[in-house]
Amino acid sequence: MSPVFPSVLDTGLEVVVVSPLESEAVPLRRVLGHPQSLVTWFQTCRAALTFLREHPVGVVVSHTQLADGCWKDLLGALSRFTPPPNLIVLSRLADEGLWAEVLNLGGYDVLLTPFEREEALRVCQGAWRAWQRTLSEISIPRGKAQSAAVACAAG
Repeated sequence: MSPVFPSVLDTGLEVVVVSPLESEAVPLRRVLGHPQSLVTWFQTCRAALTFLREHPVGVVVSHTQLADGCWKDLLGALSRFTPPPNLIVLSRLADEGLWAEVLNLGGYDVLLTPFEREEALRVCQGAWRAWQRTLSEISIPRGKAQSAAVACAAG
């Protein structure tokens, strides 16, 4: 029997934002708006990965360039988690090349900043639902989702 997961509308979302700018996390907190939504901000891949090893989160939002790498480095590290969180990449420009690269490498989507409320909500909810489906397919209860994650080799 598959585990039953609550609706995103009932529970809110938990999102990790990895960006050199906390100002990119603040609008996302407002967009998600649910009292139980939680947006946690980290400046570096290393800090975010340390957190994610202990706290299963289905959605990670990343700036294109980070202090210790870029979104591709983060995507590679996230791919070692079971199941991997969905990665959404932030961009200030509507760059079709970036969007194609993100999707081709296994990212979830690209989100333009500044955020349009409906678009940001749609993308984050879609990423969360996709992660929930993955959890149910592999039959890992949410609380244990990433306890089996492979530690990322910090370089």
